Amino acid sequence: MKTYKQNADFLYLGRKLLAWYKIHGRDLPFRKTNDPYHIWICEIIFQQTRIEQGLNHYNRFIARFPDVHTLAAAETDEVLLYWKGLGYYSRALNIHKAAGQIVEDFGGVFPREYEGILSLRGVGRYTAAAVSSICYGERMPAVDGNFYRVLSRVFADEFDVSKSTAFSYFSELALRMMPGGEAGHFNEAMMDLGSEICRPRNPLCEQCPLNRDCRALQLGRITELPLKSKKQKTTALEMTYYFVEFEGVFLIKQRKEDFIWKRLYEFPDAIPREWERFIVNQRSVSHKLTHKDMTLHFFKVIPDTREAFELFAESHGYLLSSEEASHQKSFPKPLENYIKMQANN
Repeated sequence: MKTYKQNADFLYLGRKLLAWYKIHGRDLPFRKTNDPYHIWICEIIFQQTRIEQGLNHYNRFIARFPDVHTLAAAETDEVLLYWKGLGYYSRALNIHKAAGQIVEDFGGVFPREYEGILSLRGVGRYTAAAVSSICYGERMPAVDGNFYRVLSRVFADEFDVSKSTAFSYFSELALRMMPGGEAGHFNEAMMDLGSEICRPRNPLCEQCPLNRDCRALQLGRITELPLKSKKQKTTALEMTYYFVEFEGVFLIKQRKEDFIWKRLYEFPDAIPREWERFIVNQRSVSHKLTHKDMTLHFFKVIPDTREAFELFAESHGYLLSSEEASHQKSFPKPLENYIKMQANN
């Protein structure tokens, strides 16, 4: 494993990064506050959503749930509704449960210590470090993919970022670069550099404040780093749905929390065999989730009488919904698209 960090002036690099950040750091609404609740929400939203895509969602979410008490007291369906469009709905379920934790276990006051933040539902080491450093100045590097990429390239470091020890390895490296009393700003600077300049593809090396010190750039190895050898396998998954409709009303139910798409709404996944004669068309679509290649089969079913339709709904606990009413529910994206397609037919 090659690395050039042994001869590096770590604090020089950290101060250079901070000087760049103070001039070029992004002007974002959540950077105008040290409220740990707001910082926590923004970190969860932007973990898997780009800033420009998620900013309006963040503003709407905070407007509706301005503090942890409001969030904890809300119904799960409403929290999911305000998360609509962000995907990865388990994040919304986790922050709702974590808000309840804060109210019950911390007296409604957001925990100040790293370990307390880490104990919250759905909070990992990155998020705990980001909140504790930005809000409380705790000397914790918020190591994520941006850190791995920037540090691997700056030091031409071949440490495999897929290893379980990568977080600790790069945390130690980042701590050497972090000037005293600047933990929050340092973490935000690394976030900005990694997402805006030192990008996974087509990095803007000419704009990078560390380009003269970047060993990967000097060696022509930018595209090779970070090194990641382990690839998680993708599994195939097929699901079948029956869009049972009668005069503009269709049947839905809420998923449980034991598999994908927890607590979102879906269509029936089975119909009586004698109802197969009511199938009027079929459509299959592909959809990708993390490590899952999905194929969804949709069958549109129109029963012959309202009585049969309502009896089936009542006996299986299905809810009745119109296309307009479905806007107030959260559906997986491919099911939401199917509803829109039916409305336009």
